Amino acid sequence: MAYNRDNFVKIKREYENKKRNAIADAESRTAVIHAKYPDIQKIDSELRMTGINIMRETLKGKNGLEERIKSLQERNTFLQQERNRLLTEYGLDVDCTDVKYECTKCQDTGYVGIDMCDCFKSALAKSEFESSGLGALLDNQSFDTFDLSFYLDDRRNYEKMQTTLERCKSFADNFENNKGNIIFLGATGLGKTHLSTSIARKIIEKGYSVVYDSAPNIFNDFSKEQFKDESGLTDKYFDCDMLIIDDLGTEMHTSFTVSCLYNIVNTRLNSGKSMIINTNLNIDELRKIYTDRITSRIFGCFDLYLFSGKDIRLQKLQRNI
Repeated sequence: MAYNRDNFVKIKREYENKKRNAIADAESRTAVIHAKYPDIQKIDSELRMTGINIMRETLKGKNGLEERIKSLQERNTFLQQERNRLLTEYGLDVDCTDVKYECTKCQDTGYVGIDMCDCFKSALAKSEFESSGLGALLDNQSFDTFDLSFYLDDRRNYEKMQTTLERCKSFADNFENNKGNIIFLGATGLGKTHLSTSIARKIIEKGYSVVYDSAPNIFNDFSKEQFKDESGLTDKYFDCDMLIIDDLGTEMHTSFTVSCLYNIVNTRLNSGKSMIINTNLNIDELRKIYTDRITSRIFGCFDLYLFSGKDIRLQKLQRNI
């Protein structure tokens, strides 16, 4: 899975600091207890020598080694029991000097063996949410909150949107095996962004990187890079696993923006990376504004979904939602 490299490095560093701080905190607590209770310090000092003592006995030869190791183990058990007894007598928890990891499963390393721990995956997913550009949309837009009742005024439209929802769920569920492309067409307020966000949420949770932005903002980055020598601004639009271009058609239509769109679409198709395009334009308007080089690629390589109905935002106002 292709997590954003910057996010991965950031979370890995956070885990390293987290583990380091947990160990430092345990050492600090231990130092306080040793200063107050010398008998505990004495026991801990002897326990720390266990490994060295085993090595020493091993170097003495095999003759009688088993008995000598057994004796060390018995001594170690006695010391641990005595330590627990003393701590309890002093009114302290027996684990008062243990390292308190946030995740006991991976001990704040982020890994259990060679496998990434669930806590590390969750931290990465949260970081991917924050860097995706979707912001607050991810707080309340998901497949579970996509309400088909807003399409009930027209039975055929309702059935169409029901099918669209199921196909989008399938697209997200099978993203790792079938990285396709989608274009949503329809008037404003009909659920295009909601479904885009729902797909993004699902594939981010799977460990894929998503970049979301409006067409004007995307083309503005290309303009800055081209004419103001601000390098690196557009790398994310080519590198991410999923690029979501919102509001295509609201940008100023120039030969430059058309060229940028062609570059994005063609490059990502050639590299097998997915896209979702949201637009208020209809098919004829798309063909009129953008060249055949672009529209032929979109209509030939994207699953097309048409949105119709009444503006959901207005319906929510009427329902006082």
